[in-house]
Amino acid sequence: MIRLFKIIATLEGISALILFFVAMPLKYIWDTPEYIRPTGMAHGVLFTIYIIFATMLKFEMNWPWKKFIIICLASIPPFGTFIMEWKYLRTPSNS
Repeated sequence: MIRLFKIIATLEGISALILFFVAMPLKYIWDTPEYIRPTGMAHGVLFTIYIIFATMLKFEMNWPWKKFIIICLASIPPFGTFIMEWKYLRTPSNS
């Protein structure tokens, strides 16, 4: 399940970057709002799935509350999920 969570975290991070650095500039700089709705919807769905999986893994893997809160908050800033995955979800063979 951790492998699936890593994939979801990566997709959530990519969707946030596309929303913030592609769709929003297209809307506000070039007056092309068509990409906001599908990109925002994809990001919202992935964000929700990310939080649900983080909650499930918190109890399955017995994460401390501090780690769980940090992992959840990492989904807010751009690049947060990438940093979180690298710092908190590395397997011993990857470190």
